[in-house]
Amino acid sequence: MNLRHCSVASLAAVVVLALAAGSSAAEPARWFKGNLHTHSLWSDGDDYPEMIADWYKQQGYHFLAISDHNVMQDGTRWFEIKQPVSIKGEVVQRGGGAVLQKYLARYGTDWVEQRETGAKKEVRLKPLAEYRSLLEEAGRFLMIPGEEITGTWTRPKTATAPELSGPVHINVTNPREFIKPHSAATAVEVMRRTLDDVYAQREQTGQPMIAHINHPNFRWGNTVEDLMQVERERFFEVYNGHPGVNNDGDATRLSMDAMWDAMLTFRLAELKLDPVFGVGVDDSHNYHKIGLGQSNAGRGWIMVRARHLTAESIIRAMEEGEFYATSGVILTELRRTPARLAVEMKTEPGVTYVTQFIGTRRGFDRTSVELTAPTGESQPRRTLPHRRYSKDVGTVLAEVKGRNAEYVLRGDEIYVRAKIVSSKPKVNGSVDGEHETAWTQPIVGAGAAK
Repeated sequence: MNLRHCSVASLAAVVVLALAAGSSAAEPARWFKGNLHTHSLWSDGDDYPEMIADWYKQQGYHFLAISDHNVMQDGTRWFEIKQPVSIKGEVVQRGGGAVLQKYLARYGTDWVEQRETGAKKEVRLKPLAEYRSLLEEAGRFLMIPGEEITGTWTRPKTATAPELSGPVHINVTNPREFIKPHSAATAVEVMRRTLDDVYAQREQTGQPMIAHINHPNFRWGNTVEDLMQVERERFFEVYNGHPGVNNDGDATRLSMDAMWDAMLTFRLAELKLDPVFGVGVDDSHNYHKIGLGQSNAGRGWIMVRARHLTAESIIRAMEEGEFYATSGVILTELRRTPARLAVEMKTEPGVTYVTQFIGTRRGFDRTSVELTAPTGESQPRRTLPHRRYSKDVGTVLAEVKGRNAEYVLRGDEIYVRAKIVSSKPKVNGSVDGEHETAWTQPIVGAGAAK
């Protein structure tokens, strides 16, 4: 399916996304809350998958994908409980101590399998096929298979340039089989090979699955120039709750919002590629120590408007752009038509809301400048520099205060998206000073066709 063509085609038929709209006689569409990026003891998380999934279910989530690094939760896996170690003055024992006792208290000795071989103590990590039966309920909670495909790019050192390298992390949602990571000389090549593998498996098996690009600014591994040219890219993380992913960029590197706008502008106006949709996730690893500096659960998620709580229905809705990303702002209405984008927020006493309608118009200034490291930076950079684009790219077309906001397209917009910022501080945000925010998916405007 060509998402760009679908979006442009929608100009001929009204598309309405709202809680009360788009119903069918059999099953009306409704909003489902979910997270597609989470980690457990199967890789570098610090809790058992059943415990993690149970937390999300109790917090009102409808679906969850635990996406461990380069592994699917299949087969037999025994986790060794090693001796406690002191890290920065804190005693840590992954999977043992109080963590194991909580696991036993929740599920009992009949479920929790332990063994000892000599001095080695181990706990069996349950595969998804086993533990999902403890948690899933039709229409209420769904577990979806996932994997974080964790690759790297490395540009070898030359006589005139140092070696450059960075991570490329891509989540696949609902794979049937493990997908191996790639290494290459560029991030673009790693992304292309990985996405080719994802969609080849989808085509071969008939299993509905999607992939999204994770945290481009993690270790500053991916530039927007990398991201914008990957043909099969459809989704990326506009918000990630890990404290080390640099959502806001810095003085010489772009934020996720700025990356999104540059991607949308150049993919639609020049490269003739599909738009990219924005995903919100936790990327949680730490479930016992809560606060700044920890990668905790509950920070970012998506709200998907689908007809059924199934992996196929969720994926289909996401491919059609029928979802939004959020770190706390909840929409009671989201309407997208060929001529307008309108939102309504669930309000809280004393909280105010500002909606920015962001887009790029036809005839925008295409110039950009390379952003270089500030003089005196002590650590030499080992990643590619970012570029800053003109103010025409991703400009605020209108700003509306209050519970309701609407933007009527005038016809020269390449795309329009909405960002809703609340005055409410984010409880346990990924970094200090966050406010609850929501991001809608873009509407492709008539300006993209010229």
